[in-house]
Amino acid sequence: MAKNNQFQLFNSMTKQKEIFKTKQPGKVGMYVCGVTSYDLSHIGHARAYVAFDVLYRYLKHLDYDVTYVRNFTDVDDKIIRRANELGEEPLSLSNRYCHEFLADMDDLQCLRPTHEPRVSEHMDHIRNLIAEIITNGYAYTLEGDVYFSVDKLPSYGQLSGRKLEDNRAGERVAVDSRKQNPADFALWKAAKPGEPSWDSPWGPGRPGWHIECSAMSAQYLTYSFDIHGGGRDLIFPHHENELAQSCAACSDTHVGYWVHNGFVTANDEKMSKSLGNFFTIREVTKLYHPLALRHFLLGTHYRSPVNYSISQIEISSESVYYIYQTLQDCADALSPFRQESQNNSKPVKTTPAAQECINKLRSDFETKLSDDLHTPYILNASLQEAFRFINTSLNQLKKKLQKPQQLALVRSLTELEEEIKTVLRVIGLLSSADYSEVLQQLKEKALKRAGLSEEDISGFIEERATARQNKDFGRGDEIRSELTKKGISLMDIGKETVWRPCVPTIEQEEEQKQQNLPVEAGVQKLSVVEPQQIPPPASTV
Repeated sequence: MAKNNQFQLFNSMTKQKEIFKTKQPGKVGMYVCGVTSYDLSHIGHARAYVAFDVLYRYLKHLDYDVTYVRNFTDVDDKIIRRANELGEEPLSLSNRYCHEFLADMDDLQCLRPTHEPRVSEHMDHIRNLIAEIITNGYAYTLEGDVYFSVDKLPSYGQLSGRKLEDNRAGERVAVDSRKQNPADFALWKAAKPGEPSWDSPWGPGRPGWHIECSAMSAQYLTYSFDIHGGGRDLIFPHHENELAQSCAACSDTHVGYWVHNGFVTANDEKMSKSLGNFFTIREVTKLYHPLALRHFLLGTHYRSPVNYSISQIEISSESVYYIYQTLQDCADALSPFRQESQNNSKPVKTTPAAQECINKLRSDFETKLSDDLHTPYILNASLQEAFRFINTSLNQLKKKLQKPQQLALVRSLTELEEEIKTVLRVIGLLSSADYSEVLQQLKEKALKRAGLSEEDISGFIEERATARQNKDFGRGDEIRSELTKKGISLMDIGKETVWRPCVPTIEQEEEQKQQNLPVEAGVQKLSVVEPQQIPPPASTV
């Protein structure tokens, strides 16, 4: 694909879209704040890392050499509390959940970053950075703790837009009355009994929350790099404090673009572990294909809030099925002609209509993704037009055509299929599995949601056929209607009846009763997967 459009990215620092310019020609340094590994990740995490995966893929598509760094916070108050509850060593527990997070990301087809550093492996870099901040006069020690002095940095608040007097202390921990300013934040925490600790010039202890990312981003990307990303909730205090630390340590600190994704909500309330209204990725992918979850997340612009609901994930699931069924139908139809097309010595051109469709898809793809990653338009308009064209062309291919027309149509479908695959690859919806394998996986998930088996469906199809033979069309329609309510659609193709997943016909009030929660068989709420139910991995990450 040609790449003629200038890529624009919204910068949270300037509050506007800007033409993307890198610090080094052809190279991009990107740091995205990772998870605190004490539990299974929820779909709010999926939203963030799918969004930045699309950014990563698109930058690579634009031929940039991208160094993508995403950290693990494996030393933290929450990890220690959870480990104490389970009677497990904190680093063992965090390592286990790092492993589970990576498994979830693989399921969602998120590419692995270039580097995935952990706090516990970068203590030297963290201690050296703290020492530099102290030397430069921006921090003070207090009985084994080290605090950053926000009063010493006039630019504090430049990212979030907060004035110093408006800042709230104690976002993650209780306010320490010993601090010079309640807004001062910990760079190093003195050791407490029973907690993991590391030696330092200020006594044994462990890092504060914010210092880790400043240290690791500087280690892998230097103090000046192109993109720093994360969820909107990280703008303050985390990213504001990161920026302050880095500026205090190095006067040449500069991040080109601060990029933040919007929240996932449930019942229009931000989804988070602290609010107890989150659903893990595993809960969703237990019943829905991971591609359906990814499609759902890409269906809303990454900076906008997205409200999780059963109906929307069902629509995405059906959309993914439609994508792969169309690609499978296209592959099946083209298979008998591929060898003939390769052996044909005369050059064959695509039809004018097909070329117009290809050009439109290519133009939309370039224009919309270059406009701050506008994935919804690609999914809901551009690809839909291309798939409609494929289905129309497949119907034409079934007709008796003259050889030149047939070869032109085959060539047209082949090129359009490749163009579609390029688009799907960049947005992460093209599976490495065969089309037929993905379709089978989608059908298995639909059966699980419906609480049925293949044998059950075969039985219903036979019963319906018998009813129709006996002219009991009422019973036949009833069977079809009952299955549709469960998300199973029966289709009569000639003398054969086949089935495929569909959006269940659930009454609106029934869905409202479910309060937009994941459900099994359309009615049962999923149980939360408790941490102790996840076994330790066979090997470390």
